[in-house]
Amino acid sequence: MRRHPKILYYVQHLLGVGHVFRTMRIVRVLVERGFDVELIYGGKQLPNFDDHGARVHFLPSLTSSKGDFSKLVTGDGSVATDEYRHIRRDLILAILAESEPDIIITEAFPFGRRQMHFELLPFMEAAVSMEKRPKIFASVRDILQEGNKPSKDRQTVDLLDRYFDGVLVHGDRHLISLDKTFPYTEEISGKIYYTGIVTPQTVTPQTVRTHADEGTPIADRHFDVVVSAGGGLLGRELVLAAAEAKAGSSLDDAHWCILTGPYMDEKDRQKLSRPGIAVREFIPDLHAVLATARLSISLAGYNTVADIMAAGCRAIVAPQWNDKETEQLRRAELLAARGLVEMLSHEAKTAIAVRTAIDRVMAKPSPDWSSIQTNGAAVTADILQGAFDGDDLKPFQ
Repeated sequence: MRRHPKILYYVQHLLGVGHVFRTMRIVRVLVERGFDVELIYGGKQLPNFDDHGARVHFLPSLTSSKGDFSKLVTGDGSVATDEYRHIRRDLILAILAESEPDIIITEAFPFGRRQMHFELLPFMEAAVSMEKRPKIFASVRDILQEGNKPSKDRQTVDLLDRYFDGVLVHGDRHLISLDKTFPYTEEISGKIYYTGIVTPQTVTPQTVRTHADEGTPIADRHFDVVVSAGGGLLGRELVLAAAEAKAGSSLDDAHWCILTGPYMDEKDRQKLSRPGIAVREFIPDLHAVLATARLSISLAGYNTVADIMAAGCRAIVAPQWNDKETEQLRRAELLAARGLVEMLSHEAKTAIAVRTAIDRVMAKPSPDWSSIQTNGAAVTADILQGAFDGDDLKPFQ
């Protein structure tokens, strides 16, 4: 009987929650395939967290201080001490020794998470020194943060050479390839494996309606327009503008839902309540709700766009970006150029601009998302199984 590998998966979120959701979509498929999965979880535990059957090791929490990635804080908001970091490091090393994984996956590292080198570098050293050395893969999204100092990117290459067997790029290389956001891609080309976008498991509108009343009234599961803001730390201007834009738009009579995320300020949340708008903090299966929706209005984060792809609905995206964070802008521009979404700029996050965008996108045919390579979680599982079996894997697949 074919054996599946044991996976030890490291994920650490510092500000947004997208890294965790993408990881857990992959973990869900791995567990369903029969993989033995253990997860090292380093950030603040999210509400409604679902382990999907994996064994989860929750480390003492570390997050960034209000977006200041140079300062790490503990669960109570205090600055992390050296002792606190050493406790985490020792816990990770103990988990590694106990689990004896066949494969290790690090989310973002070594392309990111430099703040966590105090625990990740000892983790890597211990892994490659094991009697039965596990294969080690990095897991990264389709678009990396740009503008790093060349020395940081060179360090990434050095770490890949020293420790890693492969890089799982969760994107469609025909939409955007890694070299567009990482300058030394050619040097690591022999380790790159494109998986496609990690979309959730697809559903049909009929499936959504069939299960809509399993504990939840249909009225609370079916919406014509869904406005979302990820975790809620970003997107304030968009959701407030969208709530105001409903009146007078071509979808004024439709049933709207605004998802605030768990971290939106309560005063802002209270401003969203209007006739015909349901305000929710979180829906665990957003793609299923979007499958019956007429329109999604959102930021352009990886997971939300993956939900839209899986649902196949019309979409207005308003990317969040600044001089350092350009990921969402790149993604939105690429999809808008293909006619798959309607894009709003920073300056257009106003009620008038959103209302105009609604009328414009609803006048167009439904988008055809079939040109984008998805099913990234399943492809990831195939790659990992092949690596474990000793298959002659080919990069750029």
